[in-house]
Amino acid sequence: MGEERIVALDNISFDFEKGKTYCLLGTSGSGKSTLLNLIAGLEKPTKGEIIFKGAHIERMNEKQLADYRQKYIGFVFQSYNLLSSLTAIENVTIPLIFKKVPKKKRVERAKSMLKAVGLAEREKHKPSQLSGGQQQRVSIARAFISDPQIVFADEPTGNLDTKTTFEMMELITKMTKENEQTLIIVTHDLEIAHYANTIIYIRDGNIEKIESTEGMENENSH
Repeated sequence: MGEERIVALDNISFDFEKGKTYCLLGTSGSGKSTLLNLIAGLEKPTKGEIIFKGAHIERMNEKQLADYRQKYIGFVFQSYNLLSSLTAIENVTIPLIFKKVPKKKRVERAKSMLKAVGLAEREKHKPSQLSGGQQQRVSIARAFISDPQIVFADEPTGNLDTKTTFEMMELITKMTKENEQTLIIVTHDLEIAHYANTIIYIRDGNIEKIESTEGMENENSH
């Protein structure tokens, strides 16, 4: 910015394993959302490389990036990002429209996804007719409908009360485990972080420490 050089991420090096749950944990401005955006191909790094299954994401053009996101990625956002004019079922089918899945198949799949997130009775409701927790369930169904290999959850419970927060985290982690998907959660909340197998602490654009939670599961279940 002008003369000032801002380093959002500095010397980050990490390998994500298939089927594991990771949390990028840090305060606002730490660089965690920037890191998520880079891995998801939404932003390009000025240096370094991001490799997914042997392919260099940082070298992809816009069409290749769109194909990468469409084929491999699902998103759950803090603000749900639902289209207000569409019903729950229509919102959920959107990723399949881009994949050119026939309408009958799209609707069948969306119905089964809404059932999986406990919203079978709400498929014709628009976002304004749903609670925050229900809107997030619709957003989760949309993220999972195209069976992505990686699910990104950016502050997925930031707008929810405590009870709904834990319901949503149980739902997201259960679905990724069942489907052997990689889940990358971005949060500043340590309670959310403990849903991950690995917590990556990010501070001032660097990895401060990496912590495995796999031995802690029994403690957390009490």
